[in-house]
Amino acid sequence: MIQQRLEELRKQMKERDIDVYIIPTSDFHETEYVGDYFKAREYMSNFTGSAGTLVVTQTSAGLYTDGRYFIQAEKELADTGIDLMKMGDLATIEMEDYVVMHVRNGKKVGFDGRVIPYQVADKIATKLKAKEATLYVEEDLVDGIWKDRPQLGKNPAYVLEEKYCGKSCVEKLEQLQSFLTKEKADGIIVTTLDDIAWLLNIRGNDIENYPVVLSYFMMVDQVATLYVDTRKITEEVATYFKQAKIQLKEYNAIYEDVKQIKHKVLAMDCKKVNYRMVSSLDSSVSVKAVENPIQIWKAVKNDVELANIRKAHIKDGVAMVEFMYWLKKCAKLTEENEYSASEYLYACRKKQDNFISLSFDTISAYQENAAMMHYHATQQKHTSLKEKGFLLVDSGGQYFEGTTDITRTFVLGELSDTMRKHYTKVLKGLINLSKVKFLHGCTGMNLDILARGELWKEGIDYRCGTGHGIGFVLNVHEGPNGFRWKQVKERNDSGVFEVGMVTTIEPGVYLEKEYGIRIENEVICRDAEANEYGQFMDFETVTFCPIDKDAIMCELLDDEQLQWLNAYHQMVYDTLSAHVSEEVKEFLKEYTQPLCKE
Repeated sequence: MIQQRLEELRKQMKERDIDVYIIPTSDFHETEYVGDYFKAREYMSNFTGSAGTLVVTQTSAGLYTDGRYFIQAEKELADTGIDLMKMGDLATIEMEDYVVMHVRNGKKVGFDGRVIPYQVADKIATKLKAKEATLYVEEDLVDGIWKDRPQLGKNPAYVLEEKYCGKSCVEKLEQLQSFLTKEKADGIIVTTLDDIAWLLNIRGNDIENYPVVLSYFMMVDQVATLYVDTRKITEEVATYFKQAKIQLKEYNAIYEDVKQIKHKVLAMDCKKVNYRMVSSLDSSVSVKAVENPIQIWKAVKNDVELANIRKAHIKDGVAMVEFMYWLKKCAKLTEENEYSASEYLYACRKKQDNFISLSFDTISAYQENAAMMHYHATQQKHTSLKEKGFLLVDSGGQYFEGTTDITRTFVLGELSDTMRKHYTKVLKGLINLSKVKFLHGCTGMNLDILARGELWKEGIDYRCGTGHGIGFVLNVHEGPNGFRWKQVKERNDSGVFEVGMVTTIEPGVYLEKEYGIRIENEVICRDAEANEYGQFMDFETVTFCPIDKDAIMCELLDDEQLQWLNAYHQMVYDTLSAHVSEEVKEFLKEYTQPLCKE
């Protein structure tokens, strides 16, 4: 099936003198998770991971993805004729170089100009000059192959009330205008959905588990315009926009509107705004490439958002403890599997007030499946649970009070000493980073070793970052804060930690064909003391759920680590015990008892 689709694509390419065609994961907005309409790369390759780019030539095809997906991609690309191109591997040629290598003199490189950022496309175009090759960006060639392609989302938008987000959209627009004045720009184009949602305090349901509205935003000479399918705008939301002096236009109208702008300076993030948008501008328009200021504004949560985030985590903790109780006490009495476990956890979350949706598809992975960082069990394809080994569950929820992300690796039965050791090493890394104190100015690259170092001592690493920023009723992955031992150019997670940033800490062990372990909490960055050395900072842990003590080798924990763990479990009990039933409360008490070295 995949090979047939590739041949159909190659036929269209040949008709248009295209030697290479690029199909990224992204939508028109460079969104991490995309709606079904935009899953062209998955349709053409069979690879279901959330990150990757398919490059098709007349004689070959390569799928570029990062280390989180190597194991998964090997399986899903089997028998497709598509080579796995391991990003970050020294033996892997850069994607742009792969493209140039396969294009002949005077021919074309094609892609839908709306799904690749201007900066990336411009880099490719520059490299093509040596071969006098050009870009072909006018068509989405996959659209002619994908006959039953899903439709774009049509769900209504809604306003996120100020009691949740803490700041009006009028104030945020004034903040944006001040930025433009400082930058001496006449206007700005914003195409990233989470930034638009934050700026205007609107949410929607155009992408599963990611409460955004497909839209573009432009403000020129202080006139703000939202481009959106106006069928999604209820009378209430229309009134809201009118009061905020935001005009509404149809979603695709922006491509004609940008052509009408003359003799202006427009600020935009060229790493995000798509190629067709920028290349449609009149030659009299000056593009001022800037880092999108909204990104850092929304990463630093205000006091109202932080208070709500703590409330969201209490609800999420209740759901997690109820799930843990069921898994430990009840699931063994029935025949359960990865999928049924994820469904039970979903039901626990749905019971919570102000629950909107999951924040991503739950990863419920038993034993060797957990070695695939983004494994996803389905009703049709899953593994049964047995009374041995680990079940890794990475999950989260969207609530009106905030977005959550938590991983626990649960013990279902017999473990080897090596499994227990690896589990405890992961826990040590989590604790080390959770209790760190550091000077303002540090990034995740300064601090990552505290978590990863425990595993490096064992000659083990994990092919991903140690943590990422979290949006507020938005995307579960948000920059610019994160933890990583080196800078990865395609990941925006090396920013300086500021007060109010929310970040995950999630070290892990992933042994192919054996098992996977991950323990993940969320932390809020806050001020500690200030003195002659500068402003010190630390983290407040806001995730409330026991860490499964059944795998912990206490003798491997030092005194400070053991003290942190016992204090954390006491906090979990004190926070959640009043919100659960008596039988769950007894279970919670059992799993938060202080541990000690024998």
